[in-house]
Amino acid sequence: METGNDSAMVKLSSSRDNNNESPKISLNSHINHNGYINKGFTVEKDSSKKTQIENGHISKECEETQVYKRRWYILSVYCLLTLTQAMLWNTWGPIAASSHQAFGWNDGDTALLTDLGPIAFLLVVFLFSWIVDVKGLRWACVLTAFVMMLGAGVRCITDKSPYVKVTAGIGQFLNGIGTPVSMGVPPVLSAAWFPPHQRTLSTAIATVANLAGIGLSFVIGPFMVPDDKNTTRSTWNGTLNTTEVNSLNTSDLQEETGLKKRNQIMILLYTEFGWAVGIFLLLLVYFPAKPSKPPSISASTERLNFIQGCKTLLRNGVFWVIACSYGLSVGILGAWPGVLEIVLKPHHISEHEAGLIGMYSVVCGIVLSLIVAKCTDVFSKKKKVFLLGLYLTSGAFALWMNLLLSRILPDSYASLHITAVVGSATLTATTPVYFEMACETTYPVAEGITNFALTLVNNIVSVVFLAIQTIPNIGTSWEGWTLFGTIILCLPGLVFLKEKTNRLNVDEHT
Repeated sequence: METGNDSAMVKLSSSRDNNNESPKISLNSHINHNGYINKGFTVEKDSSKKTQIENGHISKECEETQVYKRRWYILSVYCLLTLTQAMLWNTWGPIAASSHQAFGWNDGDTALLTDLGPIAFLLVVFLFSWIVDVKGLRWACVLTAFVMMLGAGVRCITDKSPYVKVTAGIGQFLNGIGTPVSMGVPPVLSAAWFPPHQRTLSTAIATVANLAGIGLSFVIGPFMVPDDKNTTRSTWNGTLNTTEVNSLNTSDLQEETGLKKRNQIMILLYTEFGWAVGIFLLLLVYFPAKPSKPPSISASTERLNFIQGCKTLLRNGVFWVIACSYGLSVGILGAWPGVLEIVLKPHHISEHEAGLIGMYSVVCGIVLSLIVAKCTDVFSKKKKVFLLGLYLTSGAFALWMNLLLSRILPDSYASLHITAVVGSATLTATTPVYFEMACETTYPVAEGITNFALTLVNNIVSVVFLAIQTIPNIGTSWEGWTLFGTIILCLPGLVFLKEKTNRLNVDEHT
């Protein structure tokens, strides 16, 4: 047996059965970079089973691999789950002005409701990591759908101030409890249901579904609760003339406007609750944790238990280079939509235009993520090359944008749009590549443990970045340069990163 970081010995031999020659392929046990002895498999050409080998001895029988068509249905249902969770989380931001009119809230109230999502994530991420690792995907996803549905329902209890602020806050927190599954499960699902050559693509599809939910919230919210600057006048249009309107008490007009806005918001909340109920029932009826036969050899290999996996992960320096690079850059990018309007406002970009830039960034990020994921599935051992290309592109556009924001370059409406959209989209496309690279590097640590740790770093960075916004008179110019600085800071780590393909080695050698 040969030992080493990523080495495995493949033996090709022929042995004669009773009636015919039966070629066999053996993958001996090998020691990975963490000192864990991976298990090998003996694959017989004419057999329907694989026999699992540990230290040269048969330990137990393992099902043959099989790829099921229903994997796409499972992926679609999960995409609906993560899309809905993200859409519910971003309910209040797109209708901030209307909610202020309806309930007397201020910007701080809206910001707090938004922050409850990542706060809930930090509180429950280790619990859900354990659930995914020990209980499986079905438990985690059904529980997420339940708390998501419960949170959406709590928001519908009342529209009366000040109680509505409490119910909205509880609803946001309950929905935020589902964030770990919404953000961290895509690589777990890919490993359980998809063959190696489709893992990055399926991870990308599941990841961008979360982005699609955020983008969808920017469409549904303003559509159902329009922010009409002439709401006061339009409320009375057709029933009173201008003289009669001017003679009315201002408080009566405000009360009428507030009532209209409350009704619109409650209809939105009822609609979202009904949708959440449907998603919960969909998962409850059929959403198995894994197929009866694994899609690959690595999927059927036993992972380290939860405690061992956590300890191994803490000692894995390569993983932490990946986690810090991902967490710093993509963590700030995740918080970027919340400050985009503030950053662009001095350059005469309206709130509506800033929202369109955010929407274009999401759409372009989704398309580019799928393209990059497909390419990395084809060139499975070149993930680092794709990451470097995306970072260099994003860094160039981020620098261009900051030169525009700092007025070192003359103001250009078109240039601001291009730099904001392309810079965000290229950095967004790194997410599925990071997820799969982390899983390859840490195998045989369970994918759930690896990616929950990855998203934990991401959320910590987002919370800190948003918290800095509360410092009085801090300004906005630092925000763009911080995003550019983190991109540049991550480049040396990626350049010298030794890409590992532990799972691929197991699958390819068999």
